Amino acid sequence: MHLISSAAEMTALSKEASRTGKRIGFVPTMGALHAGHISLVRAARAQSDVVVASIFVNPTQFGPNEDFSKYPRTFDADCALLEKEQTDYVFHPSVEEMYPKGATTWVAVEGLSEKLDGRSRPGHFRGVTTVVAKLFNIVQPDMAFFGQKDAAQVAIIRKMVRDLDMDVEIVVCPIVREADGLAMSSRNAYLSPEQRRCAAVLHRALMRLQMLMDRGEASSSTLIAAGRQVMAEEPAAKLDYFEIVNPETLDPVGEISGGALIAVAAWVGSTRLIDNMLVPGTTVLGKTNR
Repeated sequence: MHLISSAAEMTALSKEASRTGKRIGFVPTMGALHAGHISLVRAARAQSDVVVASIFVNPTQFGPNEDFSKYPRTFDADCALLEKEQTDYVFHPSVEEMYPKGATTWVAVEGLSEKLDGRSRPGHFRGVTTVVAKLFNIVQPDMAFFGQKDAAQVAIIRKMVRDLDMDVEIVVCPIVREADGLAMSSRNAYLSPEQRRCAAVLHRALMRLQMLMDRGEASSSTLIAAGRQVMAEEPAAKLDYFEIVNPETLDPVGEISGGALIAVAAWVGSTRLIDNMLVPGTTVLGKTNR
């Protein structure tokens, strides 16, 4: 496994791999790796000839009062995990490498970026799409692997790729969960033992809706009310949103019969957590069209 900090060097290596007919699979991360990230790396390993993972805590996707300074940074442990998974290259640029002095260009997916998490975190997705566009230009992957946990991010990146005619295939992999159903997240490390127990309410709410849907309930308003009721049973969890939307447009849908994304976000203490569930009939997890 090779550690690369220079964008120019990373691009040169990718061009050489492509020249020899090798397919490049890319897993962008902010580090603090867990089993969810590793599932993406394994998917890339299975479908690619060359696997590149990036570790870059992107400052432009954090708001002024968010957790950029305390975001967990575990570079050595991350590299050990990536080497064990036979990752070929780890791209770990500095902030100055990614955002040279005088850089003023942004990539923004208007409309979508103001929904769900974007409504709660103004400017967040502009930072995400800008850094992902830059990483795609640097790494030049054939495929890029993302987790379904970040469903709004997935929708926005897919839209960016389509709108800008980017020659990269977006592959979305299932959510990886803890034993009690909590979606794995680097921010779970912030939770105290008691907060960690409370955090499982997000998954319980989704499972309540699954039970209702199994009984034939299709009304979004009825399902949302049920989900909010479960969330209210855990006072330590402060609900941000509980919505049922089209997974591509992120617009609300009146019923789930045509398929939908059920998405929830809540604060547990000072930690914001997200989770979601795709209802059958939505975009199938896995490869999408370029």
